Amino acid sequence: MQCVKLPITVKVEINLLLVAVTALALLTRLYGIQIPKAVVFDEVYYGQFLSLYMKQEFFFDESGPPFGHMILALGAYLGGFDGNFVWNRIGAEYTSNVPVWSLRVIPAIAGSLCLPLGYLLVVELGYSHFTALGASMLFLMENSLIVQSRFMLLESVLIFFLMLAVLSYLRFHHSPNSFFRWFWLVMSGVSCAFSVGVKYMGMFTYFLLLGLAVVHTWKLLGDQTISTATAAVQVLVRFLALVVLPVLLYIGFFYVHLTILYRSGPHDQMMSCAFQASLEGGLARITQGQPLEVAFGSQVTLRTMSSKPVPCWLHSHKANYPVRYENGRGSSHQQQVTCYAFKDVNNWWIIKDPESSSLVVNSPPKPVRHGDVIQLLHGMTSRYLNTHDVAAPMTPHSQEVSGYIDFNVSMPAQNLWRVDILNRESDRETWKTIVSSVRLVHVNTSAVLKLSGTSLPEWGFKQLEVVGDKINKGYQQSGIWNVEEHRYGKSQEQKERELELKSPTHNHIKRNLTFMTKFLELQWKMLTLKNEESEHRYSSSPLEWITLDTNIAYWLHTSSNAQIQLIGNIVTWTIAKIALAVYFLLFLTYLLRRRRKVMDIPEDSWEKLVLAGVVCGGGWAVNYVPFFLMEKTLFLYHYLPALTFKILHIPIVVEHLYIYVLRSPAQRKSFVGVILAVLCSVFVCYRKLSPLTYGQSASRSEELDALSWKESWDILLRRC
Repeated sequence: MQCVKLPITVKVEINLLLVAVTALALLTRLYGIQIPKAVVFDEVYYGQFLSLYMKQEFFFDESGPPFGHMILALGAYLGGFDGNFVWNRIGAEYTSNVPVWSLRVIPAIAGSLCLPLGYLLVVELGYSHFTALGASMLFLMENSLIVQSRFMLLESVLIFFLMLAVLSYLRFHHSPNSFFRWFWLVMSGVSCAFSVGVKYMGMFTYFLLLGLAVVHTWKLLGDQTISTATAAVQVLVRFLALVVLPVLLYIGFFYVHLTILYRSGPHDQMMSCAFQASLEGGLARITQGQPLEVAFGSQVTLRTMSSKPVPCWLHSHKANYPVRYENGRGSSHQQQVTCYAFKDVNNWWIIKDPESSSLVVNSPPKPVRHGDVIQLLHGMTSRYLNTHDVAAPMTPHSQEVSGYIDFNVSMPAQNLWRVDILNRESDRETWKTIVSSVRLVHVNTSAVLKLSGTSLPEWGFKQLEVVGDKINKGYQQSGIWNVEEHRYGKSQEQKERELELKSPTHNHIKRNLTFMTKFLELQWKMLTLKNEESEHRYSSSPLEWITLDTNIAYWLHTSSNAQIQLIGNIVTWTIAKIALAVYFLLFLTYLLRRRRKVMDIPEDSWEKLVLAGVVCGGGWAVNYVPFFLMEKTLFLYHYLPALTFKILHIPIVVEHLYIYVLRSPAQRKSFVGVILAVLCSVFVCYRKLSPLTYGQSASRSEELDALSWKESWDILLRRC
């Protein structure tokens, strides 16, 4: 039998323009990224989290989700970083154990790939390859994007995923029904999740994309050529890919994050006792072996569930409230009760049965249950926790909380408290160590024991005020407590009890939390716990970003003028503003004339122009306007995602003007000349600012002074 050889043909198409753009992008972003070998601006912030990842110690970042940190940690892990570096100041020299290239390479590659993504995005919007090349060239020579890509920062990674999400969705929308069409839809959902996982700023573009998908889906439902079943399947698949999948991935980021960070870390006190006890070491080490059920005679420390302003423990000491405060208002002069932000022997209290004189746990122990009335005796001073109708020192509308002293005056003790277990499963639930969230309600006045959040003056040692709140609305975190440390009291005598309280706990129990419980607690903390914002030398307002009236000094050499500045290419920023204004003028003109049934451009060109406006103009708006509503310290780098979409608008507007607005050959020839002149200006500006972009040359003061094109720019000079 004769064998027949069948020819196999493989067809490969290579876009040389795209290859060249990618190569140039890698060159401008990767060249010399190990310079300077010192901490650059926010590397001091991300580096701390990086070291904790390497040591697998828990940390809490209230500003964003963990996926971006994990990406940076991947580079550190691949480079063999052991986490041993003190990230305490900008400009600190990296030691030999810090793989600088590995730490910075992932953001640099992400920033480089933004250029081919920009190229493909313009093509996907329906514009020519020549126009797409123009967009890539503008990205290539944008100094601010280069600077942000070359260091251990997250904006370039964020922009990469944003552009990939938009490109993938457009590929899905424009593709015929095939496997690859659904692949692009899934890729869009995954990229949206990644962008939100890097920074919550990714939400802005994600919502824009969801809005676009809703419009397209609505049009699909009106298509009479497809069956109802097909339409339902299409809607379901879109929902799964663009909503369900991103949510699952977002949760997955935290699962990986918490799996890696299983050890106790520096931010433990931000979290609940139960969360802390689930970590290896730290509170878990302290609380190992504690009795689970709180009983009459138990010795406990009570930690507030609130982290505002800081986590703290119910505390008392021998000092009394002043007889009169600075404003002349009188007090009870009873023993001070405060909330103290540090572990201390004066944080210990004894749970006493009001009907018994015993201060030790009986055998068998009598557990405290929901609804039981108790007394709280301070372990070191033997004063009962008391509140009465006396105004609190710093919060006069609330009651003073004190340790009761009998001064033989008409001020009887009011020291009975009802235990209200909020997370109980039954009305006879027992009070449990760490697990139970408890309100302590004063029997006489129905006031709730609560942290006011206000610091006491010097006479109160700057500790936090505790009050009895009679108008406590709902279950406020500041009025909820849980038992952190717990032991069964054995000593009835004061001296013996003091020695017992000063000794470590020895009993044993172990608490574990489910992942979802820890995930939900982290989400709540991220929503409610914010650092106090302070003014920064390089902070700026959104209005300053538009005109590039601000900059950020990222790094300055210790002995020369070599420095790195986040400054944009002023030519590109200017023409981007003009292009955006021209687009909206064109859009409004066409819209009004179409209303009058005047069709200046073909229908497909109009739809293409509208889609470009939604993606580019909308992308700029959703990534810019929300910053006017934010009460946080803002910097120029927050504008870079918006700037990226704004730059994409430039070549799109140029092509539209060339084809549909300029009619005569002379006009088009002159227009091409203007465009070439502008591109040359962009290149010249890029080259002029390069010393500030790459920081590799020690320029003379006169040269740097000449680059201060705006009086508001803060370029650092060493005068010799």
